[in-house]
Amino acid sequence: MSVVEYLKGRERLLRKQLGSVELKSRFEPSLRVLSERLSQTIDHTLNTPWLGKFALLLEREQQAEAVITPEAKAFYNKWCERIGQETHLGDWLLIDQDRINQFAFVTEDNQWIHTDVARAAKESPFGTTIAHGFLTLAMLPKLTQSTNNPYPEARMLVNYGMNTVRFPYPVKSGSKVRARTQLKQVEVSKRYVDLISEIKIEIQNSKRLACVAETLLRIYL
Repeated sequence: MSVVEYLKGRERLLRKQLGSVELKSRFEPSLRVLSERLSQTIDHTLNTPWLGKFALLLEREQQAEAVITPEAKAFYNKWCERIGQETHLGDWLLIDQDRINQFAFVTEDNQWIHTDVARAAKESPFGTTIAHGFLTLAMLPKLTQSTNNPYPEARMLVNYGMNTVRFPYPVKSGSKVRARTQLKQVEVSKRYVDLISEIKIEIQNSKRLACVAETLLRIYL
C-alpha cells in the first residue's frame, strides 16, 4: 500500500467516525456548554458601563476629526474644479556636468556613466554622461516652483510622498528639462488638503520623457 492510499484510507475512516452518532453524543454536550458560556461573556461585556463610555468617546473623536475648517473647505472646493487640468508648466532648466558632479558628491553615487566624461564618450551607448535619475527627481521642487509657495492661502507646504516614479529616458549632460503638472485628485482633511498630481519632466528637443511621477503635496491652511 502506498503512502497516498494509506492517507486516503485514514481520511475516510475519520470522516466516518465524525459522522457517527456515538461521537456526536460524546462532544455535543461540551460544545453546547462552551457556546452558552461564550454567549454569557459577550452579553456581560456589552453591558459593562465603561465600554459604553469608551464607545461614546470614540464617536466624539470621529466627529471631531470630520470637522473641516472653512479655509480647508474653500481651498478644496477651489482646486476640485481644476482636476484633470494642467496646473503648471515650468521653465527650462539646464542639467550640466557641474550639477551632476555635485549630486554625485553629495549622494556618493560616482558611477562612471555620470561622472567620467572621457569614458562615457567611448563606452556609454548615450555617447556622454547622464544625470542620475534621482537628480532629476530631486529637481521637482525647483521645476514645479513649489519652493516659492504658489498657494497664497497656505501656511505651509509638505512633500508627503509619491505613489509612482518612472525614468523612461536618461537626461544627457548639457540637456535642458522642464516639468508639466496635471492635477489628478484632491483630498481634504481637518486642516489640510492633499493635491495628487502627475508630473512629467520633458527633455528639450526630445519626444522621450525623463521622468513621470505621481506626487502628493500636502497644503496646510
